[in-house]
Amino acid sequence: MVQLTLPKNSKVKEGKNHEAPKDAKKPRTFRVYRWNPDDKENPRIDSYEVDIAKSGPMVLDALIYIKNEIDASLTFRRSCREGVCGSCAMNINGMNTLACTRHVDDYKGDIKISPLPHMPVMKDLVPDLTHVYAQYNAIEPWMKTESPAPSREHLQSAKDANLLNGDDGKGPAACILCFCCSTSCPSYWWNGDRFLGPAILLQAYRWIADTRDEATGERLDQLEDPFRLYRCHTIMNCTNTCPKGLNPAKAIAEIKKLMIERKA
Repeated sequence: MVQLTLPKNSKVKEGKNHEAPKDAKKPRTFRVYRWNPDDKENPRIDSYEVDIAKSGPMVLDALIYIKNEIDASLTFRRSCREGVCGSCAMNINGMNTLACTRHVDDYKGDIKISPLPHMPVMKDLVPDLTHVYAQYNAIEPWMKTESPAPSREHLQSAKDANLLNGDDGKGPAACILCFCCSTSCPSYWWNGDRFLGPAILLQAYRWIADTRDEATGERLDQLEDPFRLYRCHTIMNCTNTCPKGLNPAKAIAEIKKLMIERKA
């Protein structure tokens, strides 16, 4: 079930129905969550019939077509359309994913689209990312060194680089901060004010694993907290939903191992 942070006493209702032209070659129905903070009305679900033959094959193509050709008031984020920027992260048929990487034919029947769950909604499919960005800033996601700056770039061996990139290109450095993982995590739903969540902890591990960084002890100290790290209960929703195929749960486990090793 999709759970959203909605205005108090709100109830999602059926909204407008936009039918496709009778000559549509490949009509598909999209049921899209709508909410506008300015009109003080409850959220609703609008239905749009889209001719995929005209819009393009991806879910994001259909949303762009809806905005350009059917309903200009529909609001969502998007940028690269290549699965790199993470802007179009949303919940599609119950799974957090990127709209630009999901083919319409991946789904049968109506396609239900909502904003990322358990986040404040700014409008329609746009969640408020203020809190998660503040958490990201809290881990100080930049290289920290005490050694004199080298005369050229910091070099790494291929083995050390693989700690970040992975042999298959699915290491922690490949995270695009779409927050599909954090917003699928029940522990983050319950403790999002203090638990950093899988996306931020994956980013934290990216810097801990970087052999060029010289602040590993300091970074582990910052995570040594009953909530920041240890609210992870290895539910694995984060790994199951990551649209890039990354493994945040493994990264969190590696941080926990480092915590134990330095106490041994």
